[in-house]
Amino acid sequence: MLRMTLDEMKNVDIRTVDTNSLVDITKIKDRQGQSHEDKMLDHVRQVGNPYCFRVGSVAVKLSFMATTVSLEDRLESLMMKA
Repeated sequence: MLRMTLDEMKNVDIRTVDTNSLVDITKIKDRQGQSHEDKMLDHVRQVGNPYCFRVGSVAVKLSFMATTVSLEDRLESLMMKA
């Protein structure tokens, strides 16, 4: 298997990727008793591409906006609109 750079992983096109080549994260085993950093590294080792994976038969692509607004700020704003 060829190693991809983070930029290549981030730029995978979810519309053309072979879904069968993606790791199903429901099959990933979380190891208890590890530090937060070790858990993150282990997750990346198991999933391969943290930006593109499967949940069951559904392909998922993560992307993040370059912003200083936190998730908490976004959720608070969303709840105030409701």
